[in-house]
Amino acid sequence: MRRLSPWSCVSFRLFGVVMLILLLATGCTGASTSQSLTRLEVAELIRDRYESEMHSLPLSKQRHYAQRLYRITGDPEYLFYNRLYAGNLVKSVRQDIDELLADEYYVQSRNQTMLESMPRRTERQIQRAQLLSEFEGMAFARSLLFRMIQLEYYGLLDWALGDESERVYQVLTEADFLGLVTHPNAIQHYAAQAANIAWFLHQLGIADYRDEFLSAFGHIYPSERDAVLSLNQYRNKIYGLTHVVIADSRYYQQPADEAALGWIADYFIANREQLLRDTTEDILAEVGISLMLLGNPEPEAVTQIQQALIQSFDVEHRMIPSPEGVFHLERGEHRNVLAIMLLAWPDVLVSGPRFLPEQISLPEQWILIEEE
Repeated sequence: MRRLSPWSCVSFRLFGVVMLILLLATGCTGASTSQSLTRLEVAELIRDRYESEMHSLPLSKQRHYAQRLYRITGDPEYLFYNRLYAGNLVKSVRQDIDELLADEYYVQSRNQTMLESMPRRTERQIQRAQLLSEFEGMAFARSLLFRMIQLEYYGLLDWALGDESERVYQVLTEADFLGLVTHPNAIQHYAAQAANIAWFLHQLGIADYRDEFLSAFGHIYPSERDAVLSLNQYRNKIYGLTHVVIADSRYYQQPADEAALGWIADYFIANREQLLRDTTEDILAEVGISLMLLGNPEPEAVTQIQQALIQSFDVEHRMIPSPEGVFHLERGEHRNVLAIMLLAWPDVLVSGPRFLPEQISLPEQWILIEEE
C-alpha cells in the first residue's frame, strides 16, 4: 500500500467536494453505492467530512483525530491540534503537582471529585465507576497515568514534571494497578482500558503487569468459551485484545511485537467470520489495524475487513454510521478515524509528534482531558 502524501486542507476538501458532486450527479448516494468506491476514496471522503468540521468537535476529539492522522501521514497540518492538546496536558499535570505539594489529602479529595463526576448513564459506565471506587485513589491515578503517557509520547514529560517527578511517580507506585488490571470486573467490563494501563505502566518504567493482565484475561476469556459469551462480552474480549496490540505499538507509532503478540493475529484470522458477523465497525477497524501492526500475516483477512467498512460507509453523509444507523459527528469520530487509518494504512508509521517546550503555550485554564 502506498503511503499517503501530505495534503493541504484546501486541496483535500476540494477533492472531497468534487467527489461528492460527481456521486450526487449520478444518483449514487447511500451506503449501498459505496462499493463502487476504492478504499482510498472512502478514506478521503471521511477525512474531508471531519476536517471541514473539526472546529465543531471538542478538544479531546480534535486530539484523538489529529494524533492518529499525524501518525499515518506525518502531515504538519495536524500539529496545531496536537500542540493545543499538549499545552492542556502540561497545565493540568502542573496544577495537580501544585495541589499535591500543598495538600497532603489532595489525592483523596481529587479522586472523590472525579468519581462523583463520572457519567452513569449506561450500565457499562455504572460498572466502571463502581470498579474504580473499590481501589483507593484509582480514579485520579488512572487519569494521571494517561496524561503522563501522552506527555511522554510528545517528548514533554520531564519538562512538565520539573523537579517534582518523584512525588508524581509516588502517586502511581502507591496505586494498586496490579489489583485493577487483573480484577475480573475490569477484564469483563473494562478490558481495553485495563490493557492500556498495563502497557502504559511498563512504558513509563513504573511496573510491568503485562503478563499478569494477559494471564487473568486468558482465564476469563479462553477461546473455548467464545460460543457461550454474550454479544457484549464477545465484543469486550475482542476490543481488549486489539488494545493489547495498539498499546504495544505506542498507539500507532511503531509496529507491535510480533514475537510476543503474534498469537492475537492468529486468533483474529482464525475467527474472522465471527468477527465480521458479531462485532461493530469500531472493533472491526481496530482488528484490521492490529493485524497491520503485527505485520499483516493474512492480507485477505484485512481486505475482508476493509470491504466491510466500505460497505458500511454512507456516501451522502461521508461517514460510517453507528450500528443503530445514527450519523453523529462527535460520537462517530472514533469509528470514522479508525476507518480512515485502516483504509489508508501507510508503509511507514510516524512517531510523535514530539515538541520542544518553547513550542508549547499553556492555557490559563486547562480543558478536561478525556482518556482513550
